[in-house]
Amino acid sequence: MTDHHRTLHNRVLAEVGPAIAAGEYAPGAVLTLDRLAQRFGVSRTVAREAVRVLESMRMVVSRPRTGIRVRPSEEWSVFDPQLIRWRLAGPHRIAQLRSLTELRAAVEPPAAAFAARRAAPEERERIVELNARMVATGRSGDLEAFLHLDIEFHRRILELSRNEMFAGLSGVVAEVLTGRTEYDLMPNLPRPEALRLHTHVAEAIGGGLADVAEAAMRAIVDEVVAALDAAGEPAAEDSAAGSPQGGPGATARG
Repeated sequence: MTDHHRTLHNRVLAEVGPAIAAGEYAPGAVLTLDRLAQRFGVSRTVAREAVRVLESMRMVVSRPRTGIRVRPSEEWSVFDPQLIRWRLAGPHRIAQLRSLTELRAAVEPPAAAFAARRAAPEERERIVELNARMVATGRSGDLEAFLHLDIEFHRRILELSRNEMFAGLSGVVAEVLTGRTEYDLMPNLPRPEALRLHTHVAEAIGGGLADVAEAAMRAIVDEVVAALDAAGEPAAEDSAAGSPQGGPGATARG
């Protein structure tokens, strides 16, 4: 695909994908290459490339003579980072945050315990060092740098669990943390108690204390789940938060 075709294909995808994710096309709705090409002023080849991406995400299915049909959301590749971005940008953001946070509540606490048991001493020490940088950055108010360190903190813990299934969810966690920041759902400064919980996780992993690491990580994520249930607002997952940049309903960073 040429750069020009790629740009056109991305433009089609950037409109049709989020529209399907938002429910603007009901399950079973039929799209055609001709209609897509006409609507966006592109060739059928470009429209077909966009449809192939949607097919790879299991959002649509293409059949000869029946056209391109929208699949029910239950059949979508819900862990696809692009689909997560679209859903976080749409009207069902709270539901997406809740389901992702519940997934993290099931995965990240045992991952922290496994990291404490399975990581090499030097790897555990690097988690402690990373957390120290993250806490210092959070206190300084540099939220962009803090986000990068926060994502790295959770990614490393998932990887150090030595469970490839857990590690495979690092992209999902990154999308959640990034999405909350992009949509102004994060606080102006990480909350001190949330930073302390992250430090408890890091120190427990550093000391090989699996049960303590698991409990501290569970406290981080449980706080987010509770905030989502109580406030009806997307919680600022397990990072470190008070109120988000625009209001009183935010919780901690993740």
